[in-house]
Amino acid sequence: MTAMTSETILLGGKPFHVRRWGDARLPRLLLLHGFPEYGGAWADLAPLLAERFHCIAPDQRGYGQSWAPAAVSEYAAGKLVGDMAALIGEGPVTVLGHDWGAAVAYGLAMFHPALVDRLIIMNGVHPVPFQRALAAGGAQTAASQYIHVLRAEGSEARFAADGYAKLLSLFSANMDLSWLSGATRAAYLTEWAREGRLRGMINWYRASPLVLARPGEPVADVPELPVNRLQVRCPHLLVWGAEDRALLPEATAGLEDFVADLTRVEIPGADHWLHHQQPEKVAKVILDWVDARG
Repeated sequence: MTAMTSETILLGGKPFHVRRWGDARLPRLLLLHGFPEYGGAWADLAPLLAERFHCIAPDQRGYGQSWAPAAVSEYAAGKLVGDMAALIGEGPVTVLGHDWGAAVAYGLAMFHPALVDRLIIMNGVHPVPFQRALAAGGAQTAASQYIHVLRAEGSEARFAADGYAKLLSLFSANMDLSWLSGATRAAYLTEWAREGRLRGMINWYRASPLVLARPGEPVADVPELPVNRLQVRCPHLLVWGAEDRALLPEATAGLEDFVADLTRVEIPGADHWLHHQQPEKVAKVILDWVDARG
């Protein structure tokens, strides 16, 4: 098993904690976690990719041992993407994003195309198809109602109560969380308990401009997104855990309109947490796709 190393570096003068697997001379793979994880979420998958890549997994802003400002305004998408652009420095690199990490990964590919040579997304969404699904009032709208709860002021106290019971319940809603046990569970609780981190994590939701309808009540006046500016011009792999109950297939409908070179691969029997549940299968999909691209 490839050993993991870690360090804290400065980006824009602020501390960010970064984990690494694999020889630093190999091509770089930037691994971007989502909510409510942290850079250690890649401990199952990264070692399986480390013979081919130098895997780099930061705790993103607001998470783990990285900088966690209290102000919602500090979590605007441009700032989150800017953090990771600064981490990359000179590109290009391959970028892999999951959940909210996918939002940052798409931002890098769309607005910093010189930094990204390949884009891999696992159960994450492009902003335009996702916004359309959130506003439609249908199944994805219903599945995303938890966002209203998270955005409420003071929600971090409610989700931290009773040993993070409500956060764990949200994390596992209708999905398999058997992997979050023992030392892994203890590590997550440690990261959530760091001062200001739960607020920072939830601020990603508060800062997002996405409009969420109520079930059965479509929102018709959603601001138009600049479709021409939201194109992914590099090869893109979308890996999807088929049993996901938080993000539904409709959240990716029409993705082909934004990606000229898109490959979709479904992982049967996995849900939103596919990188924990079936890391070997996910790694094989990724490496096979990379090999096919030469």
